[in-house]
Amino acid sequence: MAVIRFKALEQVYSRKPIHVSPPSDKTSDYYGINVFDRAKMQKYLAKDAYNHVMDAMEKGTPIDRRKADSVAAGMKAWATERGATHYTHWFQPLTGGTAEKHDAFINPTSNGGVVETFAGSALAQQEPDASSFPSGGIRNTFEARGYTAWDPTSPAFIIDNTLSIPTVFISYTGEALDHKAPLLKALNAVDKAATDVCQLFDKNVTRVNANLGWEQEYFLIDEALYYARPDLALTGRTLMGHASAKDQQLDDHYFGSIPERVTAFMHDLEAEAYKLGIPVKTRHNEVAPNQYELAPVFEECNLAVDHNVLLMDLMTKVSRHHGFRVLFHEKPFKNINGTGKHNNWSLSTDTGVVLHSPGKNPKTNLQFLTYVVNTVKTVYDNQDLLRASIASASNAHRLGANEAPPAILSCFLGTEVSAMLDQLEEQVTSKKMSPDEKTALKLDIGKIPEILLDNTDRNRTSPFAFTGNRFEFRAVGGSCNPATPMTVLNAALAKQLIEFKKEVDALVEQGVKKDEAIFQVLRAYIIASKAIRFEGDNYSDAWIKEAAKRGLTNVTDVPEALGAYLTDKSKKLFFDLGIFSEAELEGRVEVMFEQYTMKIQIEARVLGDLAINHIVPTAVKYQNRLVQNVLGLKEIYGEEYKTLAGNRIELIREISDHVTKIKNGVNEMVEARKKANKMDDEKEKSKAYSKSVAPYLDKIRYHIDKLELIVDDEIWPLPKYRELLFSS
Repeated sequence: MAVIRFKALEQVYSRKPIHVSPPSDKTSDYYGINVFDRAKMQKYLAKDAYNHVMDAMEKGTPIDRRKADSVAAGMKAWATERGATHYTHWFQPLTGGTAEKHDAFINPTSNGGVVETFAGSALAQQEPDASSFPSGGIRNTFEARGYTAWDPTSPAFIIDNTLSIPTVFISYTGEALDHKAPLLKALNAVDKAATDVCQLFDKNVTRVNANLGWEQEYFLIDEALYYARPDLALTGRTLMGHASAKDQQLDDHYFGSIPERVTAFMHDLEAEAYKLGIPVKTRHNEVAPNQYELAPVFEECNLAVDHNVLLMDLMTKVSRHHGFRVLFHEKPFKNINGTGKHNNWSLSTDTGVVLHSPGKNPKTNLQFLTYVVNTVKTVYDNQDLLRASIASASNAHRLGANEAPPAILSCFLGTEVSAMLDQLEEQVTSKKMSPDEKTALKLDIGKIPEILLDNTDRNRTSPFAFTGNRFEFRAVGGSCNPATPMTVLNAALAKQLIEFKKEVDALVEQGVKKDEAIFQVLRAYIIASKAIRFEGDNYSDAWIKEAAKRGLTNVTDVPEALGAYLTDKSKKLFFDLGIFSEAELEGRVEVMFEQYTMKIQIEARVLGDLAINHIVPTAVKYQNRLVQNVLGLKEIYGEEYKTLAGNRIELIREISDHVTKIKNGVNEMVEARKKANKMDDEKEKSKAYSKSVAPYLDKIRYHIDKLELIVDDEIWPLPKYRELLFSS
C-alpha cells in the first residue's frame, strides 16, 4: 500500500491543467443548446401540440395520448438533429442520485433495415425494471415492474447522445418510488394554499411558485490519491487520518485564489452546465483546503432540484476528465469544515411579487409579514419533521460540528424584522382597533422596506435564516437530494396557510374587518411561535441550554430523528394534502432506516478491513524494526542499552497498546454488527447500528490516528491529510 501511496503522489506532482475551450466566447450563444425549451418547442411542435404542453406546464393538465405522438415527433426531430441516437426516462429513485435506461430510436423494418421512431407512448410512459430499487416493502422483490411518467414541467435535455426525459417513478400499483412525485404534490399544495391567502391582498394572483436557489459545496481530490484511499472510494469519507499540521486554521482559503487545475475544471463544468440550461452563477474557494462552492440563479423549485441532481452527476463526469474526484459527503475529513447545500427558498406570484420580500406600501408589507410569520410558525410546529428531512448517516457528521447548523431548529429573522413582529404583538389586541391605532400600525408596517434597505443582519449559525427576500435552510447536506427537504417545507407551509386562511375567514364571518382579522391571527402566531426565534449564536453551549428551556427539541441520533415522519401529526399532514399514502410514507421511511444501516455497515466493514489488513501489519512491521534496533544496541552495549534505547522501548510498548486496542475494537464491532444484523425490523436495526456499531468507528480511528504519528512515514500505507488536502 505504501508503494501505491507514493506512486499516487508522483502522478499528482506531474498533473497539468487541462484547458477546454467553450463552444463560443459568449455564453448566450450556446446557453440551453441541449435543452428542449419553449423556444425549441415552438419551432419543432405543431401549434396545438405546443399549446397542449404549455397547458400541462402551467396548469398541470395531463398530456393527452393523441397529442403525445405529435410532441414526441417534434422532440425526436430536434434530438436527432443534435446527434441523439437514444432516449431515456431520467428519474430520481430513493437510492440517491439519478437513474436511466437507454433505448435506441431505431425499430426494425420488414425489409431488414431500421427506421428511427419515437412514439408518444414511449415519451409519456416507460416500464423500467424496478426490481433493484428500494421499495420500502411497497412491492414484492420478485415484482420487477415500475413505471416512469413524463414530467412536462421540467424540459427534456440531451447528454452525450441520449435524449433524457425527466420523469416521476412509481410502482405498478401507483405508489411513488422517487423524490420527484411527492415534491410535485407538495408544490401543487403550496401553490393552492398560498394563492388563496394572496387573494386576501390581491385578486389578480392566480398562481404561486416556490423558488429554490441551492449552494453546492464540494471537495476536489486528485484521482490517484482517491484510489489510494479505499475508505474514500467506498464510503465517500476518510475513516482515519490525523489532522494536517496546517489545514484551515489560517482562514486563507475562503474566497482565495482558485488553483489553475481547479479553474480549468470549473470552466469545463460551467460550459457543460450552460449547454444544459443550468444557470450557474458563482464559484469560489470554500473555507477548507480543496473545498469549493458553486451556486446558480434562483429557479422554480422542481426545475432547481432537477438541475441540482443533474449537475452533481455532471460534476462527477467532468472531474474525471481533469484527474479529480468530487466528494459530496457532508464530512469527508475530520476536524475541518464539512459540505452543505444551503437551500435558499421563497414564494413568488404570477404577478411578479416575491412574497418573502417587502412591498411598496402597507398593504403589500402586511402580505410580506403574513408569509414571514406563517413560515416561522411552520418551522416551529414542524421542527422535528424538518430535521428528519435532512437527517442521514453522512449529514450527522456535519450538523453541530461548529461549521454547520446544529440539530436544534431555530429561525433567525434579524433585529429589524424581529422588532416589527414584537411591535405587532404589542399593538394588536382582540379588541377593535381605533382608526388612529390602525393608521399608526399601518404606517410602521409601511416603513419595512426602509429598515431592510441595508440588510447586513445575517446569521451563519442558524439552520433557518431570513436573508432579506428569502429563507435559507442551511442544514441541508451536500449529498442530499433537495427534493426531500423541499417536499417537507412546502407541504408544511401549505397546511399552515390553509389554517391561517380558515382562521381569518372565521373572524371576518364574525364581523371583524379583514385587516384586523389578519392582524389578530398573525399576533396569535407570533406569540405561539416565539420560542423558535433566536438572534444569537446557535453554536454556543448557552443556546443548547436556552433551547431546552424554550421546549425546542434537540435530536442528534439519525434513526430517532427519522422517526418524526411516522408520528400521527406528520401522517395527518401528508395524508390530508395527498403528498403520501400510508403505504408510501411507511415504505419511504423504511428505506431511510435501511440506508442508514447499510451506510454504517459499509463503513464498519471498510474500517475493519483497513485496520486489520493494512494498518496493524504496518505498525507491527515498524515495531519489529524498533525491536531489532533495541536488540542490536543490547548486543553492543550490554545493560547500557536500557538507557540508550529507552525511548524506542517506550515506542514499542505504545505501538503494542494501540494495536491491541484496534484489534479488540474491530472484534467487538464485528460482534455488535452480527447481533444487529439478526433484527428484522429496519427501524430497530438502524437504532442498533447507531447505538452499538457506529461508536466503534471513532474508537478504532483514535488509535489508528495515533499510530500515524508514530510509524515511519515511508511505510505508512495511506495518503495523509496533508497530501489529500494540498494537492490541487
